[in-house]
Amino acid sequence: MNEQPYLIPAESIQFEEEIKKSTFITYLAHTPSIDAAKAFIEQVKSRHADARHNCWAFVAGRPEDSMKWGFSDDGEPSGTAGKPILAQLSGSGVGELTAVVTRYYGGIRLGTGGLVKAYGGGVQQALKQLQTIEKKITIKIRVELDYGFMPIAQSLMSQFGAVEIDAKYSGSVVLIVEIERRELTAFTQAIINKSAAKAIVTPLKG
Repeated sequence: MNEQPYLIPAESIQFEEEIKKSTFITYLAHTPSIDAAKAFIEQVKSRHADARHNCWAFVAGRPEDSMKWGFSDDGEPSGTAGKPILAQLSGSGVGELTAVVTRYYGGIRLGTGGLVKAYGGGVQQALKQLQTIEKKITIKIRVELDYGFMPIAQSLMSQFGAVEIDAKYSGSVVLIVEIERRELTAFTQAIINKSAAKAIVTPLKG
């Protein structure tokens, strides 16, 4: 599993332009799964049910995970809409992102080159406006330790950017902590070393 953070959209974007009397409206949205991507596509399609085409593409996971990519020309000539949209998304380095481009036909044919430029270009313009945030890959862990080691544990947690989610105090202290996956090994080693191997760290499932 890749532990590195990646960029995701911080907001939705809408970009509209007219090309040879056809109106192209590009929507970008944060979609953390393929199901969310499909739901967003359906939402735009129902909003623009009267449009000639609602072409789309999504990158529904990490930016480089092509198993979670999809696209559709929605009636435009093959390769002129979905693929150019996907090319812009996959080249952006942003994950969990869906683009839908709605076209209201204006009566003038654009030709295959014109369509590729229109669909890809609209997404490119929308991406320029897109604000992103970093998605950290985190894991929850259970840390059991003696009361005397709490100051050390708290100091290590702030050093490694770990967040305490829950704490139970009985014979010993049991903390539930969320930490970035890429910091887990170093954090575990540090807390075991500083507690003379008395702290027990257990990763939690899910």
